[in-house]
Amino acid sequence: PLFAYTAVGWYDDRFWVTAFRSDNDIRQDCAQFNQAVINAKTAKKLRDNKDNRLIQHLGKCCLTYACPAARNYFLGRWEAPLPTSPVCNARCVGCISLQKSGKCSATQDRIQFVPTPAEISQVAIPHLQNAENGIVSFGQGCEGEPLLQTDTIEKAITAIRKKTDRGTINLNSNASLPQSVKRLADAGLDSLRVSINSAQEKYHHNYYRPQNFSLSDVLESIKVMKKEGKFVSLNYFILPGFTNSSQEYDALCSLLTTVKPDRIQLRNLNMDPEHYLQSIQFDYPVISMGMREWVAKIKANFPKLQLGYYNPSIR
Repeated sequence: PLFAYTAVGWYDDRFWVTAFRSDNDIRQDCAQFNQAVINAKTAKKLRDNKDNRLIQHLGKCCLTYACPAARNYFLGRWEAPLPTSPVCNARCVGCISLQKSGKCSATQDRIQFVPTPAEISQVAIPHLQNAENGIVSFGQGCEGEPLLQTDTIEKAITAIRKKTDRGTINLNSNASLPQSVKRLADAGLDSLRVSINSAQEKYHHNYYRPQNFSLSDVLESIKVMKKEGKFVSLNYFILPGFTNSSQEYDALCSLLTTVKPDRIQLRNLNMDPEHYLQSIQFDYPVISMGMREWVAKIKANFPKLQLGYYNPSIR
């Protein structure tokens, strides 16, 4: 399956990896999860909500796939997932919920239904009311593109905000539909996390294989959110050798200067590097800096920009 990996070595009585921690948030650390407690709390909530298809779906995510977000939902803390869309308007090469038969397997099954606003609200409202630094997020690894369910999500956000003003309502998205983003912002969406693999049109297109949208639509969605005074993160897929190439770095700096997102979430691109570079038709000699140098330069040139890994609580 498409999980992150790196080389591991043993030297001087300790393990070494070619990686660094990009966010001190503990919300998905292994040490935070007691499986016996998770099993008990999940079983109880599933029994108490037999008619809510979304909660039943999240139960599978929690117990079968060990999804950290689903586990945190059943533990009543931090960020809870709200998957809504069985369909997508992109065919990402590295999609983690849908891969063609015979290819490398997806890490989890995609949701097969669109939950109702009432089912969504039943998950979101108690979580936002009770969880410390509560966040609920549309757009999960077990679904397609949530903006294709804008009508449902808009109604759900409206219903949620009628009951509580606590917590953050977030959308993880490919940001392909600026008008839909505007509708959700007006309904009460607090933050948008925009997934991109590249700030260059060609490589963005070749990875996402979009249907009726382009990188310019993605940038327009960011502008819409910023105009509404909302929070925007880039869910930026990192592959050393590509991300830190001079061309991609320059393109990213141009994007950051133009649309001014608030945060970059440094995300591991969970793909075989050679397959990825072939898929996006990477076609120039690699002149790259080290990833630590890349981070240092981003921090120096954009001092107000946050770097991390998770969706922050902003309310």
